[in-house]
Amino acid sequence: MAGCCNTKSAVFDGMSTDYKRRLWGVIAINAVMFAIEMGAGHWAGSQALKADALDFFGDALTYGISLAVIGSSLSVRANAALFKGVSLLVMGVWVFGSTFYAVFVAGVPSAPVMGVIGLLALAANVASVMLLVAYKDGDANVRSVWLCSRNDAIGNVAVMIAALGVWGTATGWPDLIVAAIMAGLFLTSAFQIIRQATDEKRRAPEGAAAAR
Repeated sequence: MAGCCNTKSAVFDGMSTDYKRRLWGVIAINAVMFAIEMGAGHWAGSQALKADALDFFGDALTYGISLAVIGSSLSVRANAALFKGVSLLVMGVWVFGSTFYAVFVAGVPSAPVMGVIGLLALAANVASVMLLVAYKDGDANVRSVWLCSRNDAIGNVAVMIAALGVWGTATGWPDLIVAAIMAGLFLTSAFQIIRQATDEKRRAPEGAAAAR
């Protein structure tokens, strides 16, 4: 997906009471689901659940930072987006590494637990997506919020597919494959955010000069 910013038209920067209220709601949803899903991931021995829990954590962090920098200069907002992009990059690398490790040491995860938690997480993420879809386009800071929210919804569908695969094959490979795919999604989103934020940082001095 292409970045939505250009130098000729105004781009939504988060300065909306409604947008802030929706972000607070989504932060609460993601914080609760991170705790639930990480605990379930350890209990079930599922790398896919743990990867999805990290995505919830990343979202909660992303939304908190986004709230903090709303109303700041373009440069500050771009720097915040860069931080979030790098965070997603680190999470993607961690999930890849832990998945590779699990190939050699992990047993077969619990498919029923994966399915139930995946369904719960999907419901939470559909609610988050519905809250944020009206604001999916904007500057790098706003767009990073949407990309993380989208990742969660995709990730939860993937976890449920992994649960069916584990149940059908009685092996842990579907779980590991889904975890690796989710890590790739983290990395792809990270590069999109970093690219848009870098472009906005390059434009920030020009905007400041024009304002003077």
